[in-house]
Amino acid sequence: MFEILIPYILAINLIGFIIMFIDKKKAVHRKWRISESTLITISILGGSIGMLLGMHCFRHKTNHKKFTLGVPAILIVQLGIILFFLQR
Repeated sequence: MFEILIPYILAINLIGFIIMFIDKKKAVHRKWRISESTLITISILGGSIGMLLGMHCFRHKTNHKKFTLGVPAILIVQLGIILFFLQR
């Protein structure tokens, strides 16, 4: 199971980081943006660490409570789930 899970987590976090970069560039140039629901979905699917890193590295979505509170909350829930399964 870990043979699949670890590459997935690495990939989804890389995607989250890259998408934050792309959305920031589009915001600066006032172009079509990636929807907030897509960004949150990527975080829920396991990309919360990449999203948080992207938020801080690119200073993107750092004034939106939906992201400054939501993404860390999602990460905490995900870590809780991981700890639950590791203790079993």
